[in-house]
Amino acid sequence: MKIRFLFLLPLLVSLVPATPSLAAGDRFALIIGNSKYPDADAPLKEPLNDARDVADELKRDGFSVEIGENLTGDGMRRAFDKLYGKIKPGSVALVFFSGFGIQSARQSYLLPIDAQIWTESDVRRDGVSLETVLGELNTRGAGVKIALIDASRRNPFERRFRSFSAGLTPVIAPNGTLVMYSAALASVVSDAGGEHSLFVQELLKEIRVPDLMAEETLNRTKMGVTRASRGEQVPWISSSLAEDFSFIPGAAGSRPPPPPAPPPVVANNPPPAPPSPPQPPKPADTVAAPAPPPTPKPQVEAALPPPPPPVKPTETTPAPSMDSGPNPAVLAEDPTIKGLTAKIAANPDDVNALYRRGQVYASKGAYNLAIKDFDETLRINAKDVEALNNRCWTRTVIGDLQGALKDCNEALRLRPNFVDALDSRGLVNLKSGAAKNAIADFDAALRINPRLTSSLYGRGIAKQRNGSAQEGALDIANAKAMDPNIVQEFASYGVR
Repeated sequence: MKIRFLFLLPLLVSLVPATPSLAAGDRFALIIGNSKYPDADAPLKEPLNDARDVADELKRDGFSVEIGENLTGDGMRRAFDKLYGKIKPGSVALVFFSGFGIQSARQSYLLPIDAQIWTESDVRRDGVSLETVLGELNTRGAGVKIALIDASRRNPFERRFRSFSAGLTPVIAPNGTLVMYSAALASVVSDAGGEHSLFVQELLKEIRVPDLMAEETLNRTKMGVTRASRGEQVPWISSSLAEDFSFIPGAAGSRPPPPPAPPPVVANNPPPAPPSPPQPPKPADTVAAPAPPPTPKPQVEAALPPPPPPVKPTETTPAPSMDSGPNPAVLAEDPTIKGLTAKIAANPDDVNALYRRGQVYASKGAYNLAIKDFDETLRINAKDVEALNNRCWTRTVIGDLQGALKDCNEALRLRPNFVDALDSRGLVNLKSGAAKNAIADFDAALRINPRLTSSLYGRGIAKQRNGSAQEGALDIANAKAMDPNIVQEFASYGVR
């Protein structure tokens, strides 16, 4: 629900060729670390350090390595084209990416630092499809294709189109491919703010173990990450390798036993593991198994739950007020707002600029200014369901629940299956104390998008308030497993 926004800054972009090892042969690697995304609150600390460490290790293992740091879209395309040009029949091609990734239309996209993402179609325009990369490597004749993707982070672009699914999606890859994500499908991990990611720490530890095939190396990495995170981060692996391959050339078949298995956790494709000593029980919010997604059912307008009666909000956490937020003078100097304001000054009916500025204001807590821009957007086009939904959400956050309900109902009248508006109206009902109506709205949203974390968490809160404590706790635990920041997000809306 919370949105952060993009502005362009001139950033140092470098593509630094590393000196190929004399023993590189036909092993080629492209390593990309993107950290300076202008839209993020601060540069990511991990990607550059991780990329450099992975590059150093692969050079020792006989790969010819190219390193790209803080690459724009053009820089990423050039880097991949250079990799494609090296591939010969039977080559090994490895791609490591650390930065922001996002899924769209059931594909995972790696994002350059200058991505301008406002709608889901922008993801496909500016992002680099992992499936496309692997397909091109296969077309060029690569015998072994490996992708190591550390991009399962909550990124600043998602809330611009709230029907997104967090994290990454399964890869439909050609034969001879080994793919590993740093976290489970459609899940994100907390940004620890350290110098290196847990995923890369465990990966480098296992790559250095002699006599391991690549699949074993990654399975041991997965177990190491799972154990070290106490089950909160479970990497995902997919393999269709048709031949043996080891990161260390000349690996034989004698292999050390794998490390002890982690405590029981739910994983997408857990590797086999030997029996392990009893583990102490973990808190309930880290061991709850994600419930299988419900079978999607078609939505019809008649099925929309009725609006709740006016009820005084029940939570004790005060909601942000219309007058709260940053200083208007400071906001006016924000580069994104400044640019949009100039567009609006040139054309007061520039509906796209008004809508986007409203989103920026909302993301920065300037709710009164956001509502004014959404008001103007709807003055120009009263049937703009996106503006209606955003104004509904903003009004909900500040406690104008009756105005919010009116906006959400109108958005759903215009587009009955609008998942974002169902999710927003669920929040309206939750804050109004209408738990049953909130559950109905969140249920409807989850039938359309079973991985919509905000609806899953909101439904859990609503179920607990409605007397179903155990069911609610399971929803909450599953939502927290997918997005560790969801509790803080709802607290910012006045919901605990």
